[in-house]
Amino acid sequence: MTRIVTRTRLVLVIHRREERKPTNTGRLAIECLANSRVLVRGHESSPSAPFTWDGSTQPLFLYPHADAIPIARFAASERPITLIVPDGTWRQAAKVRARVPGLTDVPCVSIEPDAPTMYRLRDETRAGGLATIEAIARALGVLEGGHVRSALEKVFRAMVERTLWSRGRLDAADVSAGIPAGALRHDPRSGLR
Repeated sequence: MTRIVTRTRLVLVIHRREERKPTNTGRLAIECLANSRVLVRGHESSPSAPFTWDGSTQPLFLYPHADAIPIARFAASERPITLIVPDGTWRQAAKVRARVPGLTDVPCVSIEPDAPTMYRLRDETRAGGLATIEAIARALGVLEGGHVRSALEKVFRAMVERTLWSRGRLDAADVSAGIPAGALRHDPRSGLR
């Protein structure tokens, strides 16, 4: 996996039920982005700690709330951005801003509509909905440049295609990033053992 260094700091606020799902894409973004961290929320026995950030950065909450402003307005920001991204179902993500102390005063931003999602592992419940890594890639594409978006989308595409291949829903020849040799050794369809 490619490690990408960005000026923008990513903070993924993940719901505890989403954290260990193999189809979770927010964690995939964290693995790629050197300047990132994860906050897990939704534990019934312990409420979320107040969110704090380095005062030298501009915090932004990425979610299409009614009060969201286009993220492009911050593309030329002199201050580095701390991009806070909720990760979970739409219902879980919608509650993050209100349930994590310190986020209600953080400006909410949105990304412009773009190409449809590449995510074919879960059903999308909203028109124009994206996997978490796609939303992060598009936001960072605006803030950091198209090369960051492309790098994240390449990793995402490989994950989706390899998962579809492992489920027997995609031929190995159609997996653009290829299949790792170790996976082929364990594939009953390959004839290798």
